[in-house]
Amino acid sequence: MHFQHACIESLAAVLPDEIWTSHQIEARLQPLYDRLKLPTGRLELMTGIKERRMWAAGTRPSDASARAGRAVLDQSRFKPTEIDAFIHCAVSRDMLEPATAAFAHNKIGLGAHTQLFDLSNACLGFLNGLVTLGAMVDAGHIRCGLVVSGENGRPLVEQTLAHLLTAPLDRNAIKPFFANLTIGSGAVGAIVCHEDLLPAGPKHRLLAGAYLAATQHSALCQGDTAGDGLAMQTDSEQLLLAGVEVAHDTWQLFEKETGWNRSTPERMICHQVGHTHRRKLFERLGLDLAKDFSTFETLGNTGSAALPTALALAAAQGAIKSGDKVALLGIGSGINSLMLGVEW
Repeated sequence: MHFQHACIESLAAVLPDEIWTSHQIEARLQPLYDRLKLPTGRLELMTGIKERRMWAAGTRPSDASARAGRAVLDQSRFKPTEIDAFIHCAVSRDMLEPATAAFAHNKIGLGAHTQLFDLSNACLGFLNGLVTLGAMVDAGHIRCGLVVSGENGRPLVEQTLAHLLTAPLDRNAIKPFFANLTIGSGAVGAIVCHEDLLPAGPKHRLLAGAYLAATQHSALCQGDTAGDGLAMQTDSEQLLLAGVEVAHDTWQLFEKETGWNRSTPERMICHQVGHTHRRKLFERLGLDLAKDFSTFETLGNTGSAALPTALALAAAQGAIKSGDKVALLGIGSGINSLMLGVEW
C-alpha cells in the first residue's frame, strides 16, 4: 500500500477537562475491593495509567467529533466549505442511523457538497480513515478531506462500575471487565489533501503501509450497544498475546512495503493501552523503546482517538521534527493491525 500525493495538512487533538484518576475509580469500587480482599492501587500498578479524561455527562460522540473538526479547521488553510469528504471513525456513535458523521457535519458547519460517512473498525478506525482519504486523494476523487474521531468512554466506565458493584462476581468473574476501567475520552481530527494544494517546503506525507487480519481472535474483545454506551468484555491476557503476534507479522510486511528497517523511524506512535502492552510490543518487534511517545499514563485508552492523539501531541510538543520518519503502529480488536509510514 503506497501513497503518491496525499499529505496530512493539519492535525489537532481536543482533550476533555474532567479528570478521573485511577485512585478515584478504585475508591468508588471500595465495597468490591473489600468483599474480594483486593489490594488498592492495582489498577495503576497493572496498567501504568494514572488518570484518564471524560467529557461532561450528556456529551454525544458527534459533539466530541465536532470539537475536533473545528479545532483542526482552525489550524487549516481550508475553509469548511472546501472539505470534499468527511469521515467519523470513532467506536462511539450517537445512534445506528443516521451516521454520526451527519450530526458532526452539521455541528462543524461543513458544506453541502461533502461526501460523508461513518467508518468503524474498533481502535483502528482513524488510521483506516487516513488510508481512505489518502486513497481518494490519490485517485483524484477528492482534493481535500477531513477525518475525525470523538470517543466518549464515560458511559462504558460508568456502566462497568455499576455492574461491578451490584453483580455477585468473584475474582475470576471481574477479569473481563478490568480493561473497561482503562478507557478514557478524547477527540482528534486530521485534514488530508493533495500535495499540490500545499505551499512549497516540507510536508507531512503519507508514504506507505501494511495491514494484516487475524480474525480467529475476534472473540477476545467484544462490545455491544447498551443504552447510551457500550457493554464490553475483554480477555486481556489472550488479547495481549495475540495482538503482539499480529503486530509482529504486520511489521514484517511493513518493512517490505516501506523499505524501512527497525532503526529507520525517528519516532514510533502506537495504540495506547498500557505499559505492559507497550513493553511486550517493542520487545517482540525489536524496536527501540526510547523512540516511543506515550500518552496512556494520563489519557488512558481512548480507542480510535488514542494513536492520532498521541501523534498530535508529539508534534505539538516538538517530539516530532520536520523530516522525521514516523511509524504509526495500529492494532484493534478483531484482531486487525494497520501500520503506516509518514514523513513529517
